Amino acid sequence: MSKLRSLAANSAVRRAHWKALGLSDADLEKPKIAVVNSSSELAVCFAHLDGVAKVVKEAIREAGGIPFEVRTTAPSDFITGAGKQASFILAARDLVTNDIEAQVDAAQLDGMVCLTSCDKTPPGHLMAAARMDIPTILVIGGYQASGMIGGEHVDIEDLFSSSVAERFGGTAKHKMSDLVEQAVRGPGVCAGMATANTMHCVVEALGMCLPGSAPVRANSDKMFDSARRSGRRIVEMVQEDLRPSQILTEKAFRNAAAMVLAVAGSINAIKHLQATAIEGGYDIDVFRIWEEMGRRTPVLTAVRPNGSVRIEQFEDAGGASGVLKQLDGIVDCAAVTCTGRTMGDVLSQMPEADAKVIHSFDAPVSPGPSIAILKGSLAPESSIVKLGIRDGSRSEYFDGPAKVYTDSDLAMDDLANGRIKKGEVLVLRGQGLKGGPAMGGGASAVLFAIDAAGLAKDVAFVTDCQLSGLCLKGLTVAEVSPEAVAGGPIGKVQNGDRIVIDVEKRLLQLDVPDAELSERASTSGKYDIPADGYLGMYRRDVQPMSTGGVLLDLDAED
Repeated sequence: MSKLRSLAANSAVRRAHWKALGLSDADLEKPKIAVVNSSSELAVCFAHLDGVAKVVKEAIREAGGIPFEVRTTAPSDFITGAGKQASFILAARDLVTNDIEAQVDAAQLDGMVCLTSCDKTPPGHLMAAARMDIPTILVIGGYQASGMIGGEHVDIEDLFSSSVAERFGGTAKHKMSDLVEQAVRGPGVCAGMATANTMHCVVEALGMCLPGSAPVRANSDKMFDSARRSGRRIVEMVQEDLRPSQILTEKAFRNAAAMVLAVAGSINAIKHLQATAIEGGYDIDVFRIWEEMGRRTPVLTAVRPNGSVRIEQFEDAGGASGVLKQLDGIVDCAAVTCTGRTMGDVLSQMPEADAKVIHSFDAPVSPGPSIAILKGSLAPESSIVKLGIRDGSRSEYFDGPAKVYTDSDLAMDDLANGRIKKGEVLVLRGQGLKGGPAMGGGASAVLFAIDAAGLAKDVAFVTDCQLSGLCLKGLTVAEVSPEAVAGGPIGKVQNGDRIVIDVEKRLLQLDVPDAELSERASTSGKYDIPADGYLGMYRRDVQPMSTGGVLLDLDAED
């Protein structure tokens, strides 16, 4: 057995505290495992996790370990996104990471099982695992059930898009009251290949959860079986001293990039993976990997919002492991997984995918990339465009005059009143990591508003904000870096400036002479959105997009 951290720090006072909790002298010699739980009664995303924690703790005890359940913040886009223009959503990711460190590392526990659910908990857990480098396994919390209206399936995407359409005087296909009743029918994360299910698949591609875990129906027998086996496995991982640094190698990050590209997943995965690499001190450039893998990886499945495949169908067809098996020749089979075996060994024992849902590499749904990194005079560092299914229905080139906004509500009002014209490039700035702060949620609403106004094919959208994983409307370039308030060129764009978006050339260009641009006033350091309390601290400390937006003081580490 490896040397246990908890024994090395096992002072008489600690022993007294733990014995008062009912532990015996024999228990104190066992591996001590954190069960990281973000259970919350605020949101269905997390409402079921207490039951999952119970199963994991029982399995840890049966395997010869001692479980300690600890709690973290529980960010849910549709609930905790209500205040401060949704700034708490991304900012809470880093709270999760720091919550874990402040309890698990401070107590010198030997390993941890993280119950991972809504969008920001998977990256928060991965970042903490990388930072602390103790044996860690993630348990996928699963996706919510959705319902039917008049024989037609509906889920949260239908509800969100219909609510925006109503604001613009449109007529929703179903009554809003019926959608509210049917879109969400149980606990778990949003159905579809939005950020949560994308990140669950990422976790499996990285090798940080048991094979076949993602995606999974919340509260299903399959989910609980995975939780039980994970509880047993973490004790073995502590005994083997199998740490995240042995799993989270560049091979694993390449596999994760291929996974997201193959399922046309959420663009948010890029910054979460880069943040994980930074937290672990790994010399891994996820943006570079993305461009390399994007040129090699086709789209193998069309899960909503990319196509008509439901997440249940994707799970039943093989899910994440099915995609990895179909990516033969792309996946690095030498990557180590939390099982202690290589990805190649793991996949050799997984069933074949249903090729009707998860297509083969040689007969894909569409060519790649489904997500591309653009650079240019408007985005000297990076920007991200989601292309999804590339079937020719969505333009990949746009050339038009800018219409600039710093207020998402004003942009939506102008859309509603016909003040944004065909051929224009709507620019929403001041919404980035510092400007938002934490990139807020305004851009997602604007994008749905563009679609509701019937302009998705006629107006391009450029922003330094992030987008919901549900967003796939028209030609949209997000997460432009450097952001406006950090001195990025997007902060100098004026109404009427010509902007060129050229996906084939990976180009986002502002057609303004350098001399003229240098003379223009910048919005650097000008915050249109106030932030105090935790968000004020976040604004002060958050690092650029090239780090994935971590809060670490990278200069101090050097």
